[in-house]
Amino acid sequence: MKDLLRTEHLSRADVDLLLDTAADFAKNPLRSNTALSNKTVAIYMTKPSTRTRLASETAVAHLGGTPIFIRGDDLQLGRGETIADTAKIISGFCDALIIRTFKQSDVDELGAESSIPVINGLTDDDHPTQLLADWVTIRENFGNDIKGRKFVYLGDGNNMTHAWLIMGAIMGAHVVAATPDGKWAPDAAVVAKAKEIAAKSGGTIEVTTDAEAAAKGASVLYTDVWMSMGDPEVERTEKMKALAPYAVTENLMSLTEKDSIFMHCLPAHRGEEVEASVIDGPKSVIWREAYHRRTTIQALLYHLTRGELKGLPR
Repeated sequence: MKDLLRTEHLSRADVDLLLDTAADFAKNPLRSNTALSNKTVAIYMTKPSTRTRLASETAVAHLGGTPIFIRGDDLQLGRGETIADTAKIISGFCDALIIRTFKQSDVDELGAESSIPVINGLTDDDHPTQLLADWVTIRENFGNDIKGRKFVYLGDGNNMTHAWLIMGAIMGAHVVAATPDGKWAPDAAVVAKAKEIAAKSGGTIEVTTDAEAAAKGASVLYTDVWMSMGDPEVERTEKMKALAPYAVTENLMSLTEKDSIFMHCLPAHRGEEVEASVIDGPKSVIWREAYHRRTTIQALLYHLTRGELKGLPR
């Protein structure tokens, strides 16, 4: 496995290895501080970023490498240079590439045309590095035995919903997405893929429109902002109205298990997708979750550059 382009490309063995290594890096960030010695990692972002940029640059530094941050308008792509040509140039100068952009197809092409590892730091379709951070956090709270636990995502059926369903399926978990019907529901093809993976892993995939039923007995309630980067502003009023029943409130949290936690990939809009008393309350693990963006990207760079992830047959 040369790249991490999509969450669905990870095997369960890959995820376990990455989570274990990330947990080690959480305890000792500099344990492998020569792994990328004299090497460079390009970090190319056409979308604004707080966590992914900081996590990526510090992960490279902790491994002894040099991060090179590239903004969307820094390259010649905007003047017509092809993705294939760009991939070859970056491969000639750098030892890995982390990309955060809009189109999943652009990331797929970069992976195909690069000779170095390419890591998807977010697209409109997927967010694999976030889900690795989420599952390190889940393991810290519940351990490796998740039998009988339910992991629930509420809100917009976006890239986070897709990644949540796919990763939960890989882990053999009972995962639920509670979203509106229609254009803010998760992509049907992604749901089908998650169910296909879950059939092999022993997991359970549910998609529902009932937020309260989803929250009942849950170990995790997870949400994301309702207006993502690139969403049409003209849809704001309609979308806010459709998503209002999926806001994570104290009432919804009261339906969950006693040891439940609240998670959010951030940034958050208090008073929209989550009440301030929930995200800033005792069940919230958002800061630890954000911290693990670094440990998991560090683990990805460590294992991908060593050729130690196996992936799935494709």
